[in-house]
Amino acid sequence: MAYLQFNKAELVNLEYSLKRELLATNRAGGYCNTTIVCCNTRKYHGLFAVPIEKFGGHRYMLLSALDETLFQHGMPFNLGIHCYGDVYEPRGHKYIVDFEMDPFPVITYRVGGMLFRKEILFAAGSEQLMIRYTLLDAHSHTVLRLKPYLAFRSIHALTVANADADTHYKNIEGGVSFCMYRDFPDLNLQLSKPCEYIHVPDWYRNVVYKEEYRRGFDCQEDLLVPGFFEMPLEKGESVVFSASTTPLPPQNLKAQFTRETKRRMPRDNYDNCLKAAAEQNFAEKGKFSRICTGFSWHEIGGMRETCIALPGLTLCNKGDAKLFEKILSDLITENTDAFLQGSNQVESPLRLTEAVQQLARFTGDEAGAWKKYGKFLKKVVESYMGGRPEVRLHDNGLLWAEKPGVALSWMNAYIDGKPVTERRGYQVETNCLWYNAVCFALEMETRYGKPGAFTRRCQEVKAAIEACFFDLFWVEARRHLADYVDENGQNVFTRPNQLYACSLAYSPVSEEVQAEILHAVSRELVTTRGIRTLSPKNPLYRSRYDGNQIERDTATHNGCTRPWLLGAYADASFKLFGPSFVRKAQELVDGFQEDLNIHGIAAVAEIYDGDPPYNPHGAINSALSVAEILRVKYLIKQYKDKEESL
Repeated sequence: MAYLQFNKAELVNLEYSLKRELLATNRAGGYCNTTIVCCNTRKYHGLFAVPIEKFGGHRYMLLSALDETLFQHGMPFNLGIHCYGDVYEPRGHKYIVDFEMDPFPVITYRVGGMLFRKEILFAAGSEQLMIRYTLLDAHSHTVLRLKPYLAFRSIHALTVANADADTHYKNIEGGVSFCMYRDFPDLNLQLSKPCEYIHVPDWYRNVVYKEEYRRGFDCQEDLLVPGFFEMPLEKGESVVFSASTTPLPPQNLKAQFTRETKRRMPRDNYDNCLKAAAEQNFAEKGKFSRICTGFSWHEIGGMRETCIALPGLTLCNKGDAKLFEKILSDLITENTDAFLQGSNQVESPLRLTEAVQQLARFTGDEAGAWKKYGKFLKKVVESYMGGRPEVRLHDNGLLWAEKPGVALSWMNAYIDGKPVTERRGYQVETNCLWYNAVCFALEMETRYGKPGAFTRRCQEVKAAIEACFFDLFWVEARRHLADYVDENGQNVFTRPNQLYACSLAYSPVSEEVQAEILHAVSRELVTTRGIRTLSPKNPLYRSRYDGNQIERDTATHNGCTRPWLLGAYADASFKLFGPSFVRKAQELVDGFQEDLNIHGIAAVAEIYDGDPPYNPHGAINSALSVAEILRVKYLIKQYKDKEESL
């Protein structure tokens, strides 16, 4: 029995099954994402989405769906399912008897005396989706028909029937190819078995995506069905369908599918599910290696997200320092101007220091890490000292972040173009990251470099911060740090950003103050699904990430939890309490095991509600969530191993 499995009663219940999504990726930015009954409920859902370099590397949905129909005695049994407003048609989900996710999605249908299996794979490192169909049992002559639904549009957009679409096709070996619009790649549809293709192009109109409707977005589109493939199937016979941007030898498809199955990591326990989820978030294409923030709508290669997620996804997941260095170096190469000259992510360049510190701790080679990245980290520190468009260094050594109408921190939700939490002024986490970066650069350059004007300036800034930080940020009545300070004084909201005063290698406050901060965070923000973004005691607190876009954006940083903040919380707690925190840390990360069969199957969500039952929301596979859970588990293992060796 598979670790992640769903039975017929669960699958035929659309209220249940449409809330659970499968994901397959190719580690190059391409993906297949739909519900476990293959009914698309988001505009981001579809079988074959890939990045297109001619369009800036953004991802486009080429193949939205593929309907299977089985024929016996001239009777059709359509296994597909689409939503047309309040109507689902056809209702092929009623034939599903089993869904497994180990190591990839496997769906089994029973239609009368027919037992039919579908297995879905995205080829690693290439733009090719494969589906293997097997007729496990049948007592009469059986015919399989496959009907593709073409989209050829951005994953963020919807399409409508139009006269510009090219509905023609080209014959290729083992199938046909389509290219609906100029500059798109060909979509090559091939089968491992000779079959007949019947070309009868038609637009299927008014397909509705219920999740987009629920979220208050445009939710309706038209899809082109160009025709269908048809072939007989014998009992026990398998056929492999391939969708790709490059035509492939059809005679090799079966062997290729088998090879791909052997490369897949099993999803037979919690740890392996986390590791497999981590693998899905890598995007290696051409000469660059990147991280996808989260599937299926987040972009690839974000500065802030890569810096946060990189240690967990590489060092703590695979022990792969080389991959860490490759991705970090590529991130720097692609974003040099943003790191050194300014961006709308005020603290992201400072997170480079934290990432390099984690590399140094993992490898035990502090000198090597500084030799490789020290020159650039010094330039980052110097860029803040010299002044950047989004931030100014004041005489007190602190950074003042301000850009009118822009949310510069990670709390960057907007409503009608206005930031929900702008946080203009001295942001607590930005200044903690700044202090950490200055101290690290000072110590490393003193130890391994050439002390001079740079180190003297770092020493001045360090001393200035230490002289004012506590008095400026400490909120005596609440016994924790202010979230930010502006010209009106302290914002005293209890938020998780103050964790960075405790979690980083260098802190501008004493251990006694750090213990007070952790006590406040533990009391008001820690849940079994991550750290709340605002205390429930605050009148602005919104626990549920639900409703229309305004309601969701209001809640996202005003109460909903973030699993990835557990990383900073665990760092801080282990730093202060050592092995006595192991049991609590284990409880916090083990809670997510219960959620592997909801939202994104075998993955961890981006956001959770702030109150029980802590429903998951947002991206179904969040790189940050998975990475920081893996990192906490790594820290737990280190303490346990140390205890066993004593």
